[in-house]
Amino acid sequence: MTAVERPVVVPVDADGLPALRRRISAVLVASQILGGLGVATGIALAVVLAQEVAGTESLAGLAPTATVAGTAVLSVPLAALMTARGRRPGLVLAYLIGALGAGVVVVGAAVDSFPLLLLGMAGFGAASSANLQARFAAADLAEPERRARAISNVVWATTIGAVLGPNIAAPAGRSVSGLGIPETAGPFLWATGVFLMSALLVAVLLRPDPLLTARALAPVEEQSAAARSIRAGVAAVRASPRARLALVTVAVSHTAMVSVMSMTPVDLGHHGASIDLIGLVISGHIAGMYAFSPVMGRLSDRFGRLSVIGLAVALLACAALLAGTAGASHGQTAAGLFLLGLGWSAGLVSGSALLTDSVPQPARAAAQGLSDLSMNTSAGIGGAAAGLVVAQASYAWLNLIAACLLLPLGALALFTRRTTTQRGPTPTP
Repeated sequence: MTAVERPVVVPVDADGLPALRRRISAVLVASQILGGLGVATGIALAVVLAQEVAGTESLAGLAPTATVAGTAVLSVPLAALMTARGRRPGLVLAYLIGALGAGVVVVGAAVDSFPLLLLGMAGFGAASSANLQARFAAADLAEPERRARAISNVVWATTIGAVLGPNIAAPAGRSVSGLGIPETAGPFLWATGVFLMSALLVAVLLRPDPLLTARALAPVEEQSAAARSIRAGVAAVRASPRARLALVTVAVSHTAMVSVMSMTPVDLGHHGASIDLIGLVISGHIAGMYAFSPVMGRLSDRFGRLSVIGLAVALLACAALLAGTAGASHGQTAAGLFLLGLGWSAGLVSGSALLTDSVPQPARAAAQGLSDLSMNTSAGIGGAAAGLVVAQASYAWLNLIAACLLLPLGALALFTRRTTTQRGPTPTP
């Protein structure tokens, strides 16, 4: 068998495929560590930087909102590029746009322009889109019964960058003190370099392209260009109840997580928590999100995607209950945020694997881009609404609303389980 990738023809036989899978996975893990480091380093002080440039707290929240919006808006164009040309060009372009966006943030901070800063934050979101798409690249060549594990390993790699990023934000800020750049913009200057390194790593080492290789190994009847269009991806999701469930799972899990997590520091502050304690709570939440993703991947492969989706619903509901009723109990809030991260991990890994299982190989990249568009759009709306809910009602009400979002997801999962036979991963190539 041969995998055709313009302009190079790369032989791939049954004996060489396992080694290729391992090498592709290693490259994606390395790029994910770098990409996660760049995103976490910049985001750590994004709100503080926005407040300094805007001159008011009321506009500071627009910085992360712009990043989420950029991630959502760029998801479909990047998916279209990957559908047409493969994973490598899409990931490289995403990291390059992220680097450009981080550079624009630095310029906006230097000239004290808030609109320019927001424009840069939107471009910065492209790096997050690359990090999200990398999990699907890991699944391109994975065996059907190991797809969730392949996805979870790449998600796990984000842990390293997510933990290190906030810790190097301060040194990054001090490093630009003599350049006429605000210290809070220093992390974005460092992020520019990190994203360029990620782009170079993917461009040089992600060969042969995993998506193009998977296509070349697919049956001839699945290799038509029409079957790979964005329209074909939408049609594939509409035609599959399991794919629709996967899309809803990822979107709801992400929305519930972002909404509650974004307002938890505010609630902790209202109950007298120190900045150090808030940092510990968020660190525990991030550990729940990423560190245990391999566990979720193995559970999903072992017991089935729908079972782990049910676990995600249960974990997220428990998280909302604990956080929403914690009040001044910081330990209970920390436990709730940890479970919130675990629930998100279960939903993301199982939903991503189920989506990949449930659509034909040619339409996967387009359907996966649609998934990222849905999850980031809904999370952006949820994050913006979360502040209004807390301001007008309370943090407890926010958690109650997040729990209510889980009800239709749970009902849809039960309905899908009854109407389709779950025999583990769908045997798609």
